[in-house]
Amino acid sequence: MALLGSSQIVGNSNSVKFPASFPAWRRCSSKTRVGFRVFASETQSEPDLSVSVNGLNMPNPFVIGSGPPGTNYKVMKKAFDEGWGAVIAKTVSLDAAKVVNVTPRYARLRADANGSGLGQIIGWQNIELISDRPLETMLQEFKQLKKEYPDRILIASIMEECNKASWEELIDRVEQTGIDAIEINFSCPHGMPERKMGAAVGQDCELLGEVCEWINAKATVPVWAKMTPNITDITKPARVALESGCEGVAAINTIMSVMGINLNTLHPEPCVEGYSTPGGYSAKAVHPIALAKVMSIAQMMKSDFTDKDYSLSAIGGVETGGDAAEFILLGANTVQVCTGVMMHGYDLVGKLCAELKDFMRMHNFSSIEEFRGMSLQYFTTHTELVRMQKEAIEKKRAMKKGLASDKDWTGDGFVKESESMVSN
Repeated sequence: MALLGSSQIVGNSNSVKFPASFPAWRRCSSKTRVGFRVFASETQSEPDLSVSVNGLNMPNPFVIGSGPPGTNYKVMKKAFDEGWGAVIAKTVSLDAAKVVNVTPRYARLRADANGSGLGQIIGWQNIELISDRPLETMLQEFKQLKKEYPDRILIASIMEECNKASWEELIDRVEQTGIDAIEINFSCPHGMPERKMGAAVGQDCELLGEVCEWINAKATVPVWAKMTPNITDITKPARVALESGCEGVAAINTIMSVMGINLNTLHPEPCVEGYSTPGGYSAKAVHPIALAKVMSIAQMMKSDFTDKDYSLSAIGGVETGGDAAEFILLGANTVQVCTGVMMHGYDLVGKLCAELKDFMRMHNFSSIEEFRGMSLQYFTTHTELVRMQKEAIEKKRAMKKGLASDKDWTGDGFVKESESMVSN
């Protein structure tokens, strides 16, 4: 299904007739703001949110992250209808019978003291596993989605045990559905590592490299490796994945956590029959951590793979267009959202697009590429920060003291140089 770009809508939105299936957010003029005013002329061209990543063309950089928002045909169809740039389905494996989920499997952290039910949700923990639906069912739904939305990007997320033949079989079967790319889940922090899957692979660079080589020798579509943040230096596995043939990396998956202890019952959350297990932490609270990890990966890619067209998909606490802009400024090509959809719904993409366009108008950016990676240049070491600040202080002091010699006068700074030697 072709997506009608907002740049094609001209004039007052109230006078335009839209198809019944057209998302409500697209029918309105852009009135949403992100906390800043936009000083743009009436004739300024509409910012272009479209991106091309590893040969995949998307109407915007917003991607449904692998998880509940991509768990079946109905919800993925909803995502496409609302206008998401791409959808990554929930992770699948060959034998879904081994995957058994529990309920409840989520817990939330609120901003108010003592977890008041009125406080803003800033953290979300899950102990959910990968898809528990039969692989053949998921494959049939992939086929149906590609039949109905041939021009939209559908990405399969896959995970297997450390067996070359199993990986090859899984890749072959998902590719036969017509999916556009594959994301390899090397990062699920709970449940699956017990079977030497997920983060158990992503935390072992030698094993990761071997598995990536199996995968990339078989795959015929672009492959992204999804990185775990539960590691000392995330650039090491990211580098290995790219060196082993992956076209891109995605970061970060959830952070291993214990959400909390109920002080009335003394049991941990989420509580299942009085017990719990550490799980993955996401939502707004992880955003600063994700920014740091993405920045590190982007710097590594810039220094080690300057001649390669590798991609970076950023994940972590995105709920506003400003959150996404930060990731793009650090070098991300796309921005994934999972928990944000679980909290705010699929129509969140309308708000994200509107707010990202507001940011672009404020800076007169016409495309995503114009500002992608722009803020990387402003990061350095603490030692260098000390040196720069010392130099700046010495320069200010020198100006206050005046000029040491007639040869120090300059034409451009003549007035300030004169004032620097005035005593009153």
